[in-house]
Amino acid sequence: MSNDVLKLSNILISNHDLENFQELQELIQVFAQRGERFLQFDVKPEFPDTPENWEDRLEAAFSGRV
Repeated sequence: MSNDVLKLSNILISNHDLENFQELQELIQVFAQRGERFLQFDVKPEFPDTPENWEDRLEAAFSGRV
């Protein structure tokens, strides 16, 4: 478990094989399950299927509301 802020840009850079928003959302859930406590949305995911409410959807995935 880390007290550092997990940045979305770092997730995307470290997992460049992600192909769509759904895969990103599932990975965000994994980070939350591993005990990460803070997630910062410092970039917008550039997937063709990224929804307009992408921040809300990723926040829900991270907080376990999905």
